[in-house]
Amino acid sequence: MELNQANKAHRTSKAGASAKKKKIHQKGNNPKAFAMQSGTRASKMASRKLEKQEKKYHVPLVDRTPKIPPPVIVAVVGPPKTGKTTLIKSLIRRYAKHTLNEIKGPVTVVSSKKQRITFIEAPNDMNALIDIAKIADLVLLTIDASFGFEMETFEFLNILQTHGFPRVMGVLTFLDKFRDSKRLSNTKKRLKHRFWSEIYQGAKLFYLSGVINDRYPDQEILNLSRFISVMKFRPLIWHNSHPYVLSDRIEDISDREKITANPKSDRTVTFYGYLRGTNIKPGFQVHIPGAGDFSISEIESLADPCPFPSAQKKRLDEKQKLIYAPMSDVGGLIFDKDAVYINVPGNFSQNAKTLQDPDTESPQTNKIELGQGERMVMQLQNTDFIVPDQLTKSDIKLFSSSDPVNINSLNLNENNDTQRVRRPYNGVNSSISDDLSDGEDSSSSIDSDPTLGSSDGSDDEGIAYADTDSEYSFSSDDEQSGPSMSSDSRFADSFSFNRRISLMDLTNSKNSKNTKSDSIKEDLECEDSCRYSIKYENLDNWLTQDAFNSLKSKFLSTAFEDSTTKQEQEEDEYESETEENDYSEPSSESLDKILDGKNRKKNSKTKSSPSNQSPEESADENSGDNEEEEEDSELAKKKEMLKRRFDAQYDNKGINPDDSGNESAEGEDLYTLQKAEYQRQLDLNEAEFSNDSPEIREKVEGFLPGQYVRIKVENVPCELVEFFNPNYPIILGGLLPSETKFGFVNVRIKRHRWFAKILKTGNPLIFSLGWRRFQTIPTFALYDRIKTRMLKYTPEHMHCLATFYGPISAANTGFCCVQTVSKVSTNFRICATGVVLDNNQSTEIVKKLKLVGVPFKIHKNSAYIKNMFNSPLEVARFEGAQIRTVSGIRGQVKKAYKSPPGAFRATFEDKILMSDIVFLRAWYTIKPKKFYNPVTSLLLSDKNQWQGMRQIVEIRRDMGIKVPTSYNSHYKPISREQRRFNKLTVPKSLQAQLPYKSKPKMDKKQKKQSYLDKRAVVLEPHEKKIASLINELNLINREKSVKRKMKDIEQRTKLLKKHEQENQISENKVKKLRKEYFKKQGLAAANAAEKKKGR
Repeated sequence: MELNQANKAHRTSKAGASAKKKKIHQKGNNPKAFAMQSGTRASKMASRKLEKQEKKYHVPLVDRTPKIPPPVIVAVVGPPKTGKTTLIKSLIRRYAKHTLNEIKGPVTVVSSKKQRITFIEAPNDMNALIDIAKIADLVLLTIDASFGFEMETFEFLNILQTHGFPRVMGVLTFLDKFRDSKRLSNTKKRLKHRFWSEIYQGAKLFYLSGVINDRYPDQEILNLSRFISVMKFRPLIWHNSHPYVLSDRIEDISDREKITANPKSDRTVTFYGYLRGTNIKPGFQVHIPGAGDFSISEIESLADPCPFPSAQKKRLDEKQKLIYAPMSDVGGLIFDKDAVYINVPGNFSQNAKTLQDPDTESPQTNKIELGQGERMVMQLQNTDFIVPDQLTKSDIKLFSSSDPVNINSLNLNENNDTQRVRRPYNGVNSSISDDLSDGEDSSSSIDSDPTLGSSDGSDDEGIAYADTDSEYSFSSDDEQSGPSMSSDSRFADSFSFNRRISLMDLTNSKNSKNTKSDSIKEDLECEDSCRYSIKYENLDNWLTQDAFNSLKSKFLSTAFEDSTTKQEQEEDEYESETEENDYSEPSSESLDKILDGKNRKKNSKTKSSPSNQSPEESADENSGDNEEEEEDSELAKKKEMLKRRFDAQYDNKGINPDDSGNESAEGEDLYTLQKAEYQRQLDLNEAEFSNDSPEIREKVEGFLPGQYVRIKVENVPCELVEFFNPNYPIILGGLLPSETKFGFVNVRIKRHRWFAKILKTGNPLIFSLGWRRFQTIPTFALYDRIKTRMLKYTPEHMHCLATFYGPISAANTGFCCVQTVSKVSTNFRICATGVVLDNNQSTEIVKKLKLVGVPFKIHKNSAYIKNMFNSPLEVARFEGAQIRTVSGIRGQVKKAYKSPPGAFRATFEDKILMSDIVFLRAWYTIKPKKFYNPVTSLLLSDKNQWQGMRQIVEIRRDMGIKVPTSYNSHYKPISREQRRFNKLTVPKSLQAQLPYKSKPKMDKKQKKQSYLDKRAVVLEPHEKKIASLINELNLINREKSVKRKMKDIEQRTKLLKKHEQENQISENKVKKLRKEYFKKQGLAAANAAEKKKGR
């Protein structure tokens, strides 16, 4: 007999060492170990976190980048011979697998599935650098590491600072010239920190080691391309408010007969390129920097010559790595308005290569074999008919039993197309289905279909609310509904609070469902928007008297009152109440109350007339209305809260804004709210035009950025076409309506700290303001809170005001100035920078005027002044003016005096002297000079030789004219008469009181000469020899002492030099010994540490 063995079950230990270990592991990390131990440190960390957050904030800008963005403009800028062309060739080889022999004009490549890049090389010309700085999205700044930074690099960086400062990445080239690795690392470090000081700390600086096969190493170019691909471009203010086109191809379409008759006549030119910035319309005013202002006569959108890949794949295929560079003769295709041109290399003609026909072969035609593509092109050339004629004559047979159909047999009725219903931004689907044509009238079907929008013409409102409860459905069984109703059901859930329940639908729900069409009935079987779910446990609540009173009005066959006026009044009251009251988060049970309250409110408006009611019924209804009014006020708050919640969720704000307009309950700040508002407005604009055809959108909002456009411009100077150079960029910059006007512009300007000379009023300067480059004459001034005083020169190290005549620009628009664009000097050429203050075209600049006079008659407090005015009329003009002497005595001009002419009487606060100079300080109004000279560098054969108005110093130097000086400005020797003063006489009474030290020691003069004065000293010959000998000895002694001093000085200097050398040697020895000593100490410490670790 077998017995079942019963083993004892294992019991985990609940006490002991093992249990304690398990408890320790289950507790996890001690929260106190990761908490702040010091309150001071916690406050510092909190403040540091807030500071980092605040540093990230910037003024949010609207991102107008379209869905299909235009190519990113990458400008390669640097001094000559720094590897710009090699860098572009290497990048194009990396992106397009194509090698360019010569780069001319913009080169566009497809870099990824969502990005295209346009490379442009900047020539070493001030005009081209200024133009490229205004359109570039990313600048690759090439620097010759073996030479260091050059002046062109700093000039371009200062140009960028005034025109928006796009992204900048430095590229160090010619690193292969360094043989010493330590010198190379020191050079990299030095250049990197200098580069950071000009841009910002941490600016990216790439290192390109050397050139292999006329290209930079592939791995380094790959790393550079990766940084370009992940670069984030912040929208610049100028790009965000102006449309512009970088032309990659131009074509002269002028009448050849007119050109033959007059070669210098204006031309009609078409420009091709990608539109960037904002929208543009036909007739828009544009400015071509270097050519002038023009008006767009025609603009059309063309096929994209360098499109994105159509299929979404993980990586680009080799066929999708396109390149488009029409000026460099690369790409093969040129898109035009009415044709697509194919560039075939070499001379391709029928005479050179005869079309081969397989039926008729001859030994002469078979000498050269033609490819399949060449044969197709030549067959197209032999076609006798054009495409429209071939279409009209061709037919197609759709089925074997049907007749052939051609284009003439088709009856295209454009009037039968249904009119598009514009959909509001809230996403309500207002389109009419084609299935509704069967059955009853389409209008009744639209009103009863919950999937369709309102049909009362309320498309212009912000949100389309339902007019009846059948437009939006409310059901708790949304998850069980079919797929076609899922989106509508979710939308109805959010809008369920605003359903308007019809009385007829409540009383005749079965009849209303029978009137629907069969197709809609099938869709709505799973979702009845007019029926509520019945809770049988709540049926006992309907046995009360209040429930019966609330149902009385729903079953009375009485006439309706004029409910239209009452409904409007109640809706106004409802809106005013909901604006003043706050809202709170409702529960799911309150939704049923809202619907119930809405039902009662709707039915309360359809009461019976007093003549058909009994007193009992009217009393019951009044009592029910009083109770319903109290509930309606609460329900109105909850409905308003639900409405605002839906608006916030639909607008993607994720917030619940309160009435005060402060930060949201979720803690979002003003910066996030502003960005969300910008994004919401962009979404609204996109939704408004989403269903419009491209032709309508082009007429309403213009051509969108990102499109490849063809712009036709008339009356273009012939020099632009004749002297066209593809290496210089041609930009079509859009001008806002205010920027086409000219007037006086007030700016704040500062002379650049690196410019050698100060600027003088009256000297012309070349301004780069907006799209324009022009020469004008600024007048410098300074505002001292009373008047705007003219300055002859710009002040040192501070800003001043300037007024010049030129194009009106918006406030805070940056500009830079140069004195010349033709000369290339070793000095820094950017002479000034600044911003526009206003454009009110008012100039109130005054200049100080000093009138000087001298007195010729003086009375007690009045004097007669001459040489200040020339006639009594001038005196009459300045009567009452304030005058002053050099010593500071103030006075006033009174009446004119009879002679000499221009003399006048003046009164002073004290008596003046005849030697005093009297001057009158006045102010003279200055009008700035009205001069505007655009820089038309593109109209010259040599773009660097544009000459404008010369500086004053250049004119004097060329003509040999000295600086004119006034006679009164010359320095003259001052001749002053020596004044004689009488002797000081001290009375005897005062002398007696003075101490002896202060008493005047005045001896009496002797009337007779004394005996000693009368006696003459005559030396003997022996005495004369002694005196002469003593004098000679003294002279010799003096000479010896002088020589002795000079010798001492020389010996002292030699001794000092010797001591310095000895001290230097000793210091070097000490340094060497210290270095060896500390080296040994460090090695010993390191060995001791290793021994401790080994133990």
